[in-house]
Amino acid sequence: MPGSDDLTALWITLQLAAVSTLILLVVGTPLAWWLARTQWRFRFVVEAMVALPLVLPPTVLGFYLLIALGPSGPIGGLMQALGGQPLAFTFTGLVIGSVIYSLPFVVQPLQNAFSAVGRRPMEVAATLRASPMDRFFTVAVPLAAPGFLTAAVLGFAHTLGEFGVVLMIGGNIPGSTQVVSIAVYDHVEALDYTSAHWLSGGLLAMSMLMLMAVYALNRRFLVVRL
Repeated sequence: MPGSDDLTALWITLQLAAVSTLILLVVGTPLAWWLARTQWRFRFVVEAMVALPLVLPPTVLGFYLLIALGPSGPIGGLMQALGGQPLAFTFTGLVIGSVIYSLPFVVQPLQNAFSAVGRRPMEVAATLRASPMDRFFTVAVPLAAPGFLTAAVLGFAHTLGEFGVVLMIGGNIPGSTQVVSIAVYDHVEALDYTSAHWLSGGLLAMSMLMLMAVYALNRRFLVVRL
């Protein structure tokens, strides 16, 4: 059975995934909408920056975030100058790292969903004198609902399994920045395979259930549309 430290690590992980996913949806939605609609010839530069975490080693991203958020970095130094604390090795630092690392897993499904909506429904709504904001929330968002579901689940699930980024930027502080993936590593390193099995199996089951729900609900959306 998992111990109290393992349960604390699980709670921190769930909090981190929930907060990061919420921020990702808030930040990623307008970004995905812009990428799906813009005609800017250099759009590919922004798309490459969003997708960079997919190919960049997590430890590299975590290293540069550690430098930026540490006391000698631009962000951490600014926080210290304003009377705050550097963000490295804090829960807030974990959230920042998770948002950046999981950004493509939210933006790309949303971008694809908005692109699939097309321009015709928006043009029809415009002829009915709907404002741009009304067209977005009453036309684009409902039609892109499966994309929002996929983005939310992928962002949440990806955050659950993060290791390299959170280890670099948050360290391994029990009760503060230790997440499940790091706790599993600690158990394996200590040859405590029983505890590692409990945590790993729990994450495996949770991730599988979330993905099954996404595929099932997306099929239902498709059937309803047909």
